[in-house]
Amino acid sequence: MPLNWKTGGVLLGFVFFLAVLLVKPIGVSTQFVILDAIVADVANPELITEPEAGTYTSTNAYLAKSNGKYAKNAANPLNYSFVFVIAMMIGAFMSAKLRGGIGADERKLPAIWYANYGDTPVARYSVAFVGGFIVLYGARLAGGCTSGHMMSGMMQTSLSGYLFAAGAFAAAVPVALLMYKKEA
Repeated sequence: MPLNWKTGGVLLGFVFFLAVLLVKPIGVSTQFVILDAIVADVANPELITEPEAGTYTSTNAYLAKSNGKYAKNAANPLNYSFVFVIAMMIGAFMSAKLRGGIGADERKLPAIWYANYGDTPVARYSVAFVGGFIVLYGARLAGGCTSGHMMSGMMQTSLSGYLFAAGAFAAAVPVALLMYKKEA
Protein backbone atom coordinates (compact mmCIF):
# COMPACT_ATOMS: atom_id res chain seq x y z
CA MET A 1 0.00 0.00 0.00
CA PRO A 2 1.51 3.36 -1.04
CA LEU A 3 2.17 5.97 1.60
CA ASN A 4 -0.21 8.95 1.57
CA TRP A 5 1.66 12.10 0.50
CA LYS A 6 0.47 14.03 3.55
CA THR A 7 1.68 11.34 5.94
CA GLY A 8 4.94 11.07 4.00
CA GLY A 9 5.44 14.84 4.23
CA VAL A 10 4.90 14.87 7.98
CA LEU A 11 7.28 11.90 8.41
CA LEU A 12 9.92 13.58 6.23
CA GLY A 13 9.61 16.79 8.24
CA PHE A 14 9.97 14.80 11.46
CA VAL A 15 13.13 13.06 10.18
CA PHE A 16 14.64 16.42 9.16
CA PHE A 17 13.75 17.88 12.55
CA LEU A 18 15.38 14.95 14.36
CA ALA A 19 18.48 15.17 12.17
CA VAL A 20 18.93 18.89 12.87
CA LEU A 21 18.17 18.44 16.57
CA LEU A 22 20.39 15.40 17.17
CA VAL A 23 23.22 15.59 14.62
CA LYS A 24 23.31 18.37 12.01
CA PRO A 25 21.30 19.70 9.07
CA ILE A 26 20.80 17.26 6.21
CA GLY A 27 22.67 17.89 2.97
CA VAL A 28 23.87 15.26 0.55
CA SER A 29 25.33 16.72 -2.64
CA THR A 30 28.81 17.14 -1.13
CA GLN A 31 28.89 13.39 -0.51
CA PHE A 32 28.95 12.78 -4.27
CA VAL A 33 32.15 14.85 -4.37
CA ILE A 34 33.47 12.76 -1.47
CA LEU A 35 32.66 9.55 -3.38
CA ASP A 36 34.51 10.94 -6.42
CA ALA A 37 37.48 11.75 -4.16
CA ILE A 38 37.49 8.22 -2.73
CA VAL A 39 37.64 6.74 -6.24
CA ALA A 40 40.23 9.31 -7.39
CA ASP A 41 42.39 8.61 -4.33
CA VAL A 42 42.44 4.91 -5.22
CA ALA A 43 43.56 5.81 -8.76
CA ASN A 44 46.07 8.41 -7.50
CA PRO A 45 47.20 7.70 -3.92
CA GLU A 46 48.95 11.09 -3.78
CA LEU A 47 45.62 12.97 -4.10
CA ILE A 48 44.94 12.96 -0.35
CA THR A 49 47.76 13.14 2.17
CA GLU A 50 48.00 13.27 5.93
CA PRO A 51 50.98 15.56 6.66
CA GLU A 52 50.48 15.16 10.40
CA ALA A 53 48.23 12.86 12.39
CA GLY A 54 44.57 13.85 12.02
CA THR A 55 45.29 16.64 9.50
CA TYR A 56 44.47 16.04 5.86
CA THR A 57 45.12 17.95 2.66
CA SER A 58 44.88 17.34 -1.05
CA THR A 59 46.42 18.39 -4.33
CA ASN A 60 42.82 19.17 -5.35
CA ALA A 61 41.88 22.69 -4.21
CA TYR A 62 38.25 21.78 -3.48
CA LEU A 63 39.21 18.85 -1.25
CA ALA A 64 41.88 20.94 0.50
CA LYS A 65 39.56 23.86 1.35
CA SER A 66 38.17 24.32 4.85
CA ASN A 67 41.44 23.06 6.34
CA GLY A 68 41.20 19.75 4.48
CA LYS A 69 37.71 18.91 5.73
CA TYR A 70 36.67 17.25 2.46
CA ALA A 71 40.00 15.44 2.11
CA LYS A 72 39.52 14.08 5.62
CA ASN A 73 35.96 12.93 4.81
CA ALA A 74 37.23 11.13 1.69
CA ALA A 75 40.07 9.50 3.63
CA ASN A 76 37.64 8.44 6.40
CA PRO A 77 34.25 8.03 4.67
CA LEU A 78 32.45 6.31 7.56
CA ASN A 79 31.00 9.56 8.84
CA TYR A 80 27.39 10.61 9.40
CA SER A 81 26.86 12.29 6.02
CA PHE A 82 28.35 9.56 3.86
CA VAL A 83 26.57 6.78 5.75
CA PHE A 84 23.34 8.80 5.44
CA VAL A 85 23.66 8.84 1.62
CA ILE A 86 24.36 5.09 1.54
CA ALA A 87 21.33 4.54 3.79
CA MET A 88 19.18 6.63 1.40
CA MET A 89 20.17 4.37 -1.50
CA ILE A 90 19.45 1.24 0.53
CA GLY A 91 16.11 2.72 1.63
CA ALA A 92 15.13 3.52 -1.96
CA PHE A 93 16.03 -0.02 -3.02
CA MET A 94 14.03 -1.52 -0.14
CA SER A 95 11.06 0.72 -0.94
CA ALA A 96 11.10 -0.40 -4.59
CA LYS A 97 11.28 -4.05 -3.50
CA LEU A 98 8.43 -3.64 -1.03
CA ARG A 99 6.30 -2.08 -3.77
CA GLY A 100 6.84 -5.13 -5.97
CA GLY A 101 10.18 -4.41 -7.59
CA ILE A 102 11.25 -2.08 -10.34
CA GLY A 103 9.96 -4.10 -13.30
CA ALA A 104 6.95 -5.69 -11.56
CA ASP A 105 4.33 -3.27 -12.83
CA GLU A 106 5.73 -0.71 -15.24
CA ARG A 107 2.39 1.15 -15.36
CA LYS A 108 3.03 2.75 -11.96
CA LEU A 109 4.03 6.07 -13.48
CA PRO A 110 1.50 8.90 -13.71
CA ALA A 111 -0.74 8.88 -16.78
CA ILE A 112 0.63 12.29 -17.83
CA TRP A 113 4.06 10.69 -18.33
CA TYR A 114 2.65 8.12 -20.78
CA ALA A 115 0.67 10.83 -22.60
CA ASN A 116 3.84 12.84 -23.21
CA TYR A 117 6.62 10.24 -23.52
CA GLY A 118 5.01 6.87 -24.10
CA ASP A 119 6.01 3.61 -22.51
CA THR A 120 9.71 3.37 -23.38
CA PRO A 121 12.15 2.72 -20.54
CA VAL A 122 14.90 4.47 -22.52
CA ALA A 123 13.00 7.77 -22.41
CA ARG A 124 12.24 7.33 -18.72
CA TYR A 125 15.84 6.59 -17.75
CA SER A 126 17.22 9.29 -20.06
CA VAL A 127 14.98 12.00 -18.61
CA ALA A 128 15.76 10.85 -15.06
CA PHE A 129 19.52 10.87 -15.76
CA VAL A 130 19.55 14.27 -17.47
CA GLY A 131 17.31 15.78 -14.79
CA GLY A 132 19.47 14.33 -12.03
CA PHE A 133 22.64 15.57 -13.70
CA ILE A 134 21.27 19.11 -14.06
CA VAL A 135 20.05 19.18 -10.44
CA LEU A 136 23.37 17.86 -9.09
CA TYR A 137 25.38 20.26 -11.26
CA GLY A 138 23.25 23.17 -10.07
CA ALA A 139 23.53 22.01 -6.48
CA ARG A 140 27.31 21.96 -6.61
CA LEU A 141 27.34 25.31 -8.40
CA ALA A 142 25.17 26.77 -5.61
CA GLY A 143 27.34 25.18 -2.92
CA GLY A 144 24.62 22.84 -1.68
CA CYS A 145 21.62 20.79 -2.66
CA THR A 146 17.86 21.07 -2.24
CA SER A 147 17.94 19.13 1.00
CA GLY A 148 20.64 21.38 2.41
CA HIS A 149 19.52 24.74 1.06
CA MET A 150 15.76 24.41 0.91
CA MET A 151 14.65 21.79 3.40
CA SER A 152 17.24 22.16 6.16
CA GLY A 153 17.74 25.85 5.42
CA MET A 154 14.06 26.73 5.66
CA MET A 155 13.72 24.67 8.83
CA GLN A 156 16.44 26.84 10.35
CA THR A 157 14.71 29.99 8.99
CA SER A 158 17.67 30.78 6.76
CA LEU A 159 16.98 33.55 4.23
CA SER A 160 19.09 31.69 1.65
CA GLY A 161 16.86 28.62 2.14
CA TYR A 162 13.73 30.63 1.34
CA LEU A 163 15.41 32.29 -1.67
CA PHE A 164 16.59 28.92 -2.95
CA ALA A 165 13.08 27.46 -2.58
CA ALA A 166 11.57 30.38 -4.49
CA GLY A 167 14.17 29.97 -7.25
CA ALA A 168 13.67 26.21 -7.40
CA PHE A 169 9.91 26.55 -7.86
CA ALA A 170 10.33 29.49 -10.26
CA ALA A 171 12.39 27.15 -12.45
CA ALA A 172 10.44 23.90 -11.82
CA VAL A 173 6.99 25.16 -12.79
CA PRO A 174 7.92 26.40 -16.30
CA VAL A 175 10.03 23.28 -16.93
CA ALA A 176 7.12 21.04 -15.91
CA LEU A 177 4.79 22.99 -18.21
CA LEU A 178 7.25 22.53 -21.09
CA MET A 179 7.81 18.84 -20.40
CA TYR A 180 4.16 17.91 -19.91
CA LYS A 181 2.31 19.81 -22.62
CA LYS A 182 -0.18 16.99 -23.25
CA GLU A 183 -2.73 16.28 -20.55
CA ALA A 184 -3.41 12.72 -19.43
